[in-house]
Amino acid sequence: MSDSTTAAVRTPPRMSGVTLLELLVVLALMAILAAVVYPMFGGTGISTGELKSAARQVAAGLRMARSEALATRQETRVLLDLEQRAFRIDRDTIVHTLPRTVELKLFTAQSDLVNERVGSIRFFPDGGSNGGRVTVASGARKYDIDIDWLTGRVAILD
Repeated sequence: MSDSTTAAVRTPPRMSGVTLLELLVVLALMAILAAVVYPMFGGTGISTGELKSAARQVAAGLRMARSEALATRQETRVLLDLEQRAFRIDRDTIVHTLPRTVELKLFTAQSDLVNERVGSIRFFPDGGSNGGRVTVASGARKYDIDIDWLTGRVAILD
């Protein structure tokens, strides 16, 4: 056979790969999926890490107040302002504020509620406390911070 006849028989090799149309279809499906899934898991405005950080900040303040009560042998309170999302420890000028998207709830003794939006947790010189629970929440996610009345132990619960 001559070269002229073999050239007519040969076909160019077929290119394999993804066409632009296939790529656009996949990207559109991913965008639709992301639009549906994102509000279900992350659309509350605060990440789970930031929420846990806020819970740890409140727990650290409560533990500091307990340590201060033991060290000074004086009752120490942690004042929680639920509306302003802030707390302050007695004899400390620093007001610790939490992100605006975080919701605070307080469960404590009736005598320790100043009003509907301000309450306190007290720690005694022997290490005990009046007990209670502080809830740090955002949407359906929440962390409960329990304060044991007998030992004053502070624990974060999921």
